[in-house]
Amino acid sequence: MNKDSYQDMLAKVQAFHDKHDFKNTGGEELNYRIALMTEELGEMSSCVTKGKSKEDLAEETADLFILLIGTAIAADFDLNQAFWDKMDKIMQRDSKMVNGRIRVSEFKD
Repeated sequence: MNKDSYQDMLAKVQAFHDKHDFKNTGGEELNYRIALMTEELGEMSSCVTKGKSKEDLAEETADLFILLIGTAIAADFDLNQAFWDKMDKIMQRDSKMVNGRIRVSEFKD
């Protein structure tokens, strides 16, 4: 296993889904997965706002990343390709300061 390989990460998450039979037990239902990702994002927020350790933040971020990979499995799309397609798109966007912070978006004035 190559720990730097997206394909190996994808295979590991697929094995986790298979181990717990997510496909047949509601674990791949997209509404449920959105709720789980929202929960993990809240846990990441708690790490930041409550000054928890970098290790805690890393663990919660990994939980969200695993859920994102699993959502790609459940929804049957190539997250790796979606990532590169989106990066190509956002690299073409402009940025501007909004309320004192940088914002990169498709600005439609």
